Amino acid sequence: MSAPAQILPFTESGTGDAPPFVLLHGFGGDARGFARLQDDLAASRRVLSFDLPGHGRALDWPRIGGAGVAARAVAASLEALELERVHLVGHSMGGAAAAIMALKQPEQLASLTLLAPGGFGPEINHKLLRRYAAARDAEALEPLLEQFFGFSFSLPRLVIRQSAEARARPGVCETLVEIVESLLDGPRQQTLPLEEIAALGLPVRLVWGRQDRVLPVSQTQGLPGAFALHLLEGVGHMPHLEAPGAIARILREQAGA
Repeated sequence: MSAPAQILPFTESGTGDAPPFVLLHGFGGDARGFARLQDDLAASRRVLSFDLPGHGRALDWPRIGGAGVAARAVAASLEALELERVHLVGHSMGGAAAAIMALKQPEQLASLTLLAPGGFGPEINHKLLRRYAAARDAEALEPLLEQFFGFSFSLPRLVIRQSAEARARPGVCETLVEIVESLLDGPRQQTLPLEEIAALGLPVRLVWGRQDRVLPVSQTQGLPGAFALHLLEGVGHMPHLEAPGAIARILREQAGA
């Protein structure tokens, strides 16, 4: 008899029989980063937010790696939870993972929404990500975290505190360093086959902040015409934290909710 599949730790809210929203965070984050957005969406639909391998409550997940590892873990978790069709939402590394899932099993997705996703071009702020992975305390984290947001955004102290508290756990920084190196190829990142994603026939929405200092907004140029693009003024790399109301509206439109 085969062993039961492992399920990634997740936070769930909302109810209903319609395909749920499934939220995948970015590198160095966890499900808590979607708390406000999840509360908003849960008023009309079931919402699940996963901790990806090597992050949050999945720090000790059996296999640690980048977007491909995360995609496989999420797909197995959805199967174990018997979720046959979902509205998949991914931010940054989680966006790359969501895109990989779409390529592997498009029949499981009702829609795909990508927030400043990885893999849309080779350019990436590799120096920032490597420094962020290795930072261990609030003093080191604060100036790095500020660069993830738009220029006028006031970074909440809660974000800094939660990040520092997470880094106090044994093995966190070492794991993040391992993951970031799997995401990067020297100073660049690997790219996704965008035309293949467009050819799947899924409703795809792409959201990007014009002030993104991690993944340049120029990566939205020359996209396949099948992608619906939303560019947010004054927003950096964290649109779900900087403009949660706008993201909720986009997602409700995407799901027809």
